[in-house]
Amino acid sequence: MSSSHAPSFADLGVPAPLVAALTTAGITDPFPIQSATLPDSLSGRDVLGRGRTGSGKTYAFALPLVARLMAGRGNRAPKRPRALVLAPTRELALQIDAAVAPLARAAGLRTLTVFGGVRPGPQVQALRNGVDIVIACPGRLEDHVRSGHCDLGAVEVTVLDEADHMADLGFLPGVRRLLDATPKGGQRLLFSATLDAGVDVLVKRFLHNPVTHSVDSEQSPVSTMTHHVLHVSREGRLPVLADLAAAPGRTVVFTRTKHGAKALARQLNARGVSAVELHGNLSQGARTRNLGAFGDGTASTLVATDIAARGIHVDDVGLVVHADPPVEHKAYLHRSGRTARAGADGTVVTLMLDAQVRDVRDLTRKAGIKPTISRAQAGDPVLREIAPGDRVYSAPITPAPIEEREGGRSRSGGRSDGGSGQGSGGRSGGRSGGQGRRRGAAPTSEGQSRNGGQSRSGGQSRGGQGSPAPKSGGSRRRVGSGGSGGSGGARHNAASFSSSMR
Repeated sequence: MSSSHAPSFADLGVPAPLVAALTTAGITDPFPIQSATLPDSLSGRDVLGRGRTGSGKTYAFALPLVARLMAGRGNRAPKRPRALVLAPTRELALQIDAAVAPLARAAGLRTLTVFGGVRPGPQVQALRNGVDIVIACPGRLEDHVRSGHCDLGAVEVTVLDEADHMADLGFLPGVRRLLDATPKGGQRLLFSATLDAGVDVLVKRFLHNPVTHSVDSEQSPVSTMTHHVLHVSREGRLPVLADLAAAPGRTVVFTRTKHGAKALARQLNARGVSAVELHGNLSQGARTRNLGAFGDGTASTLVATDIAARGIHVDDVGLVVHADPPVEHKAYLHRSGRTARAGADGTVVTLMLDAQVRDVRDLTRKAGIKPTISRAQAGDPVLREIAPGDRVYSAPITPAPIEEREGGRSRSGGRSDGGSGQGSGGRSGGRSGGQGRRRGAAPTSEGQSRNGGQSRSGGQSRGGQGSPAPKSGGSRRRVGSGGSGGSGGARHNAASFSSSMR
C-alpha cells in the first residue's frame, strides 16, 4: 500500500469483482469509516462501527458481507440464507438492498428484502427458491422464522445497521431472538451512531472480541451544517415555512404528529409549494410513491414525522426545517442529519413560538449547537439569507388519493413493520458531496455521489452537474430575485434513494 495517497478499495483488500462493481457505479475512494473497518471486517473479525448518518456505513458492511460469502464454502439452499442484515425501517431495508444488490450480482449472489406492509407471499416464495442475503426488518422476519419459512441456522455473517434506532423503536427483544437463531460462530458487524445502554447489551452478548472503529458520533458537530432558530408568531409560522420551502432545492420539514404532517403538506400545496407527506398512517405503497415524487423532483418538499429521521436517505437535501421543535435533542440531531451529508453543506431551521423559547433553548444546548436566533415573518431578508434564490410557486396541487393505514394495517391489507425512518441530505443541486466524482453520472449509495462537489456561483446556485429540472410540475411563477439559485435537480427515481445511504 502506498503511503503517498489514501488507500483504495483494492488496497484495503476488497476483491477485484467488487472493486469493478464500485467503479462502474462511479465509486472510487473509500470514506474514513470504510478505510477504518474494511481490513478487520474482511478478515472475519467482529466489528463495532460508530459514525453519524452519512458517514459511509452501508458500504462499510456491504463489501465485507459479499466478500465473505464469495470466499465461503456454503451454498444457496431453500429457506436458509447465508447472510442477514437487520434494519429498523422498510425504507432503509430497500436502500441497503440498492447498495448490496449490484455487489451481490457481481458475485453471483441473490438478495431479498423482508418487511411488513406488503403481502408476505412473494417473500415466502423467494425464501423457498433460495437466497443468499436477507435484508430485513425484525418484525416480518420473525413471522417467517416462526412459520418455518426461514431458517437462520446457515447465516455466516450478520449485520445490525442503525442499532441505536432499533433500540429507540423497541425492536431489541426481536433482534435478540433473531441473533440467537444464528450460529454462534458467525461473523457479526454492528453499526450505530451512538452506543446506548440497549446497544451495549447487544454488543456484549453477541459480538466476540469486537474491534471498535469510531468516525463521527451523532453528537459531533457538523462543520458544514448551519443552524438557525426563527422566532415566529403563530399566524406567521405557515407563511415563513412556505417562503423557505419555495426556495430552490429540496427541503425536508418535520412535524411532531402524523395529522400535523398531513395538514401541513396540504397547506403548502395550497400555497403553491409542491409537497408530499410521509408518516406512519400511510400504506407502504403511498410511502413509496411519495418518496419517489420527492426523489425525482416532482415534489420539492417532504413533510414528515420522525419516520423520515430514522432511515430515509435522499441526496441533495440542503434545508431541514423543524416546523415543530422535537422533544429531545437526539431527535433534533437525527432529523438534522438529513442535510450536510458526506461532506456536503446544509442548513437547519427551527421555527419557535413564544411558548417554546425555553424548550428550544434547552434543546439546542443539549444538542451541542449554537444557532443564530432571529425574529422573522414572511418576506424578511433573513429568509433569503438562510435559503437564497428565487422563490418558485406552482399552481395549487391536489395530491392523488392515497390509501392510509388503519390501526396498524393498511386498507389494502398487509402487516406493517412500524417505526420511524431516517432521511438524508445535501441541498438539491450542486451540494451533492460524495464519493467517486464521475461527472454527469447519477449518485449511488452513502452519499458516495457520482456528481461533483458544491456549485457556488452567484447566489449559491443549487443546480447539480446533471441537467437541472424544475422543482415541480405544472405552471409556475417565480417571485423575488434573492440570488441566482437554480432549481433543484430531478435526477432520482424511487429506486435511487440509496444515494445518500449511511
